[in-house]
Amino acid sequence: MTTLNVLLVGGTGSIGRHVARAAENAGHSIRILSRRGGGDDTIRGDLTDASTLAEAVDGVDAVVFTHGTHGSAAGFRDVDYGGVRNVLEAIGDRPVRIALMTAIGVTYRDGEYNRSSGAHDWKRRGERLVRASGKPYTIVRPSWFDYNEDDEHELHFLQGDTRTAGSPADGVIARAQLAEVLVASLTSEAAVGKTFELVAEKGPAQADLDPLFAALDADTGLDGARDVDNLPVSQEPADVIADLDRIRRA
Repeated sequence: MTTLNVLLVGGTGSIGRHVARAAENAGHSIRILSRRGGGDDTIRGDLTDASTLAEAVDGVDAVVFTHGTHGSAAGFRDVDYGGVRNVLEAIGDRPVRIALMTAIGVTYRDGEYNRSSGAHDWKRRGERLVRASGKPYTIVRPSWFDYNEDDEHELHFLQGDTRTAGSPADGVIARAQLAEVLVASLTSEAAVGKTFELVAEKGPAQADLDPLFAALDADTGLDGARDVDNLPVSQEPADVIADLDRIRRA
């Protein structure tokens, strides 16, 4: 069994707590990034300040991102996107495994939620940074948390990001199952370079996720496999393009 030293970004949140449990159950050692520090498993660092992250990433084999914010465009830019950028820059050229959680519908730009806050666009830009980094990665776009019925645990990995209702009609997933998928991706060769939407439907949970990972198309550029091409890099803000170039060089 492969055991890893894993940094959890967002490890104190509603998903991160499940990830911590799943990672420990899998035999991994965990380190939780926290602005306040304090616990045996926590390490002090500010996700929005790259200069504070060197110790947090020192010696890690993998990073799981389950962080996020709500509200202003500045928050999505500085936390959802900026946090990914800052951690990747702190890691530098080390071959650290990445598991990034974003959201189902992240490529849908026409909804009021994205128009008012840019939330989807900033999360999608964070995905692009991970792909540009050249590190082994898996990007998971979960559906709606804990709306599943007691008999809805059969996992389905989707691609193309075609579900855009902005409601549980897009799909449902238990937080605990999402955490298990994120942790399983860290040691699955079949999961490397894959981006997918995660939903649960009626049926029992699968014990082995490798066949699900293996059935996915691999990403071939800065977007997920089968994603709609509606956010051209050439039309991105200059600072976003500069970030991509810097992450590529690292």
